[in-house]
Formats: sequence, C-alpha cells, structure tokens
Amino acid sequence: MNVMMLLEMAATTFEDRVAIKNGKETLTYGELFAAAGAAAEKIKASDARRLAVLDVSTLAIPIGLFAAGCAGVPFVPLNYRLTKEEVEKLIARITPAYLITDAARTDELAKLDGTQVIATGDFVKAAREGKAETSWPMDPEDVAVLLFTSGTTGAPKAAVLRQKHLVSYILGSVEFAGAGEDDSTLVCVPPYHVAGMAAILSSVYAGRRIIQLANFKADEWIRLVREEKVTNAFVVPTMLTRVIEALEGEDSANMPSLRAISYGGGKMPLSVITKAMKLFPETDFTNAYGLTETSSTIAVLGPDDHREAASSDDPKIQRRLVSVGRPLPTLELEIRDDEGKVLGAGQRGEIYVRGEQVSGEYEGKGSLLDKEGWFPTRDAGSIDEGGYLFIEGRADDVIVRGGENMSPGEIEDVMLEHEAVADAAVVGIPDEQWGEAVAAAVVLKEGQSVSVEALQAFVKEHLRSSRVPQVIKFNKELPYNETGKLLRRVVKAELSGKA
Repeated sequence: MNVMMLLEMAATTFEDRVAIKNGKETLTYGELFAAAGAAAEKIKASDARRLAVLDVSTLAIPIGLFAAGCAGVPFVPLNYRLTKEEVEKLIARITPAYLITDAARTDELAKLDGTQVIATGDFVKAAREGKAETSWPMDPEDVAVLLFTSGTTGAPKAAVLRQKHLVSYILGSVEFAGAGEDDSTLVCVPPYHVAGMAAILSSVYAGRRIIQLANFKADEWIRLVREEKVTNAFVVPTMLTRVIEALEGEDSANMPSLRAISYGGGKMPLSVITKAMKLFPETDFTNAYGLTETSSTIAVLGPDDHREAASSDDPKIQRRLVSVGRPLPTLELEIRDDEGKVLGAGQRGEIYVRGEQVSGEYEGKGSLLDKEGWFPTRDAGSIDEGGYLFIEGRADDVIVRGGENMSPGEIEDVMLEHEAVADAAVVGIPDEQWGEAVAAAVVLKEGQSVSVEALQAFVKEHLRSSRVPQVIKFNKELPYNETGKLLRRVVKAELSGKA
C-alpha cells in the first residue's frame, strides 16, 4: 500500500485529464505523476527524513504529498498561520527535513539546524522539469502523513497516518474513476487539515479535477464555483455561513453546476443548513464527520438523509438534520460510559471507533488503540434508534454542576432554536457553591434582540432549571479557528473573567 499507487492508477487511466488547477497553473494526471516521481529523487538525494510544506495551497501540496510517498518519507504540512516561534518549534520536531515554503521565508528558515529549504516556486519548477522515479516502497506500515493537531489544549501532537490508513480510507469510500471528465472539486480547506489531504487523495482516485483556493473568501468561492463550473465542494460550517451571507437577498445561489456540497470540521447550526438547502435546492448536501486520527471521515449524513429530515413532520426525524449521520460500512462505532460500558440508544457517552483506516497514534506517544483496536475519540455523543450519531462536543467539555454532568451541546441546541440566536457557545465557569456554573456566549441574528432574562426563560422551558445559563454575554461573533472549530477555551476564559 502506498498513496503513489492511487496516483499511478489515475495517471494510467486518464493521463491527459487536468488533475490540479491553481489560478492559471495546471497539472494533468500524467504531469502530476511525473512531477511527484522527479521530486522524490530530490528528496532522497537530500537525506532528509521528512518532507514539510509551510505554505498555502499551491501545486507543491499534491506534488509533495505523492513525492513523499514515492521517496518513502512522511509528508508534513505545517500551519502557516502560526507565529515564528511556534513554527520553529514544530520544525525542530521533524528534522532533518526538506522544507518547501514561500520565497519570503526561505532565508530565515534556512538558518534552522537540520533543515534544507526550497522556495515553493522553485520546488514546483524542478519537479516539472526533473527525471521521474519509477518505483516506490509498498510497506503499509510506512508513515504517509504527519499532521499536527491544533493544540488548543496544549502543545500540538503529531498524528501519525500510515500508508495503510489513508489507502484503506480511500479504497473503502471512493469509487475508482467514478468522476466524469467535467467533474471538479473546489478545495478551500488548508493543507494542514486532514480534510485537505483527504480531498486530494479522494479526488485523484476518482479522477476529479481539483481547483485550489488558497485563502477562503466567500465572494471568491462563489466566483470560482460559477466560472469553473465546479461540481463538488467541501466547506467547514463557518465557510458555508459566509457564503450564505454573501448571497443575502438572492432567491437562489445560481450555481447550476454545483451538484454536491460536503461539510464538516465543526458543528453546523440548524438555521445555516436549512437556509443553505433552500438556496441550493438542486445540490446534494453531505455532513462528513471524522478526525485527524481516523484518516478523515467515519460517519456520513447523506443527501437523502438531509431531504428526509428537512421534510419530515416527525420531531425525531427532523432532529437528524443536526446529526452527523451513520458510520461508514467499513467501520464500527460505539458509545461508552466512563467505565467503558457500551451504552444504548439515546444515551450520552464517549465515541469509540474501530477500523482499518483508524490510526489513533501520535509520534513519540504511541498508539491509543486498546487491545481490541478501539480508538477513544474524546468526542461525546449519542446514537438514536435509527443509528444516527449526534456529536455533543468534546468529552472534556462536560460541565459538572453540583455533581451533575451536563452537555454544552444540549444547551447550545436549545438556545439555537430561539428565533433571535444565530450562534451560541456554552461552557462551565468556576462557582463557589456549585463547583461550576453554566455560562453562554451568544451571537444574535442581525436586526434581532432578546434580553438575558428572556433567553434564560426560553432555556428553562425546554430543559431543567439547572441547565439554564447563569451568565449570558452577547458577542458580535464567536472565536473559531480557520478550520471551523470553536475555541471553547477562549470563550471560557472570557466568561470567567480571565481573558
């Protein structure tokens, strides 16, 4: 198993089809295969043990991903939004490294020990002009990609994705050559996110043209979809929210080519997906839930699920619109309590997953898989009678008030039902009497207003009084990172008076 095998199959099947487009630059599948092989020669000659990229999405990302596989070294996309000090700390953890970065950083980063630096443009040019390597290792245990986690609760961990994990995910979820010649996908998630890696691998295996958008802006996203006649796109919830805002006042999105939108990476507000389905009536929506440690998607709420939930009069079916669907058929998924007991339908606990694509491993820390191969995701959730999975935040986000465990997600869902509320984040803050008190940061819809007391009364109508936020603060927006994850620690610090 090796990701280069996926590219070889695609290049052999449709050599002259465009694989990647970034602005005016393009690579066909044949050119991408040759460039990856040529770049692998450069990597091996450098004696580097890692191929790292510190840059936005360019042609260097897909070339580098497959070149690393061909050279038998891990591919390490780094977060280009980090501070200089943070970047240097990560690079120190992956040396000796062959580092691709934007021209403005090359001189500075070349001074770091154990690092050979090349500008992005020079790397792409050399790869396109070089002599291709024609063989690569096929050990399924080889590390394909190292992805650093966001580090919201401490120093970033390096998640290890081996060749077997990524290839298993693609073979189990993507139809080879399933895309038509005119099919294209718009990739706007950053390359250091697992969705960015999955988008490249899945599109290549399907034979779909990839259009790169380096920095997401709603107007630019809309322009590219219309001008490039994009058929598929993946967005995080905050991106879809921005797109809907940019289409304000329009009855239709006017994007007839766009057959499918997948979303994931964070909680999708019900109001946003409902509005999106009205603006894009002919578009199939899919909610894809996964983790870095599981090589991307492990559960899917498909287009038919979306339509059934949106049109149903049954509250239980309607609620599934905010679920993440059902597990992939290649995986097993369970909900367990704190003692490890498997829970039944509707019971809240920690999500465990098992399957060939699941890594659950961190460099320097080893594997978190138990003896039977189950991975504790640290996400809290529940499964309904129909097998639909509902995510209720991180297991560590549980609020403990007077010995009672509360799910922030449960309270947030109720607050989002209020007609004036656009977004909400619930956290626990220190309280002398109860240990923790419930607090909420709320964003109101434009032109709407509601008092703290009225919002508290609304929550009390739907939940027990103990779950009513003691503190509610109205914000212009909530803090999300660039991949759509709510920075709950920032909310907690603000509401605790420690910001």
